[in-house]
Amino acid sequence: MKILIADIIFKKNLSLRQVSILTGVPKSTLGKLCNGSVPRLDTLEQIAKGLQVRIQDLYDSPWK
Repeated sequence: MKILIADIIFKKNLSLRQVSILTGVPKSTLGKLCNGSVPRLDTLEQIAKGLQVRIQDLYDSPWK
């Protein structure tokens, strides 16, 4: 499973600070996720809400 958070942040032309404000997820956590760390489901949900995307848009998996 590949986490696509960094790609979405880039496409929306946002900084980690801006995403942190939108989502309520600490900037340090977002940085770890962009570098390959595996997020918890509740964190994915917060990010999806803040970025106004579906949770499914935040990762790539053959079992989607």
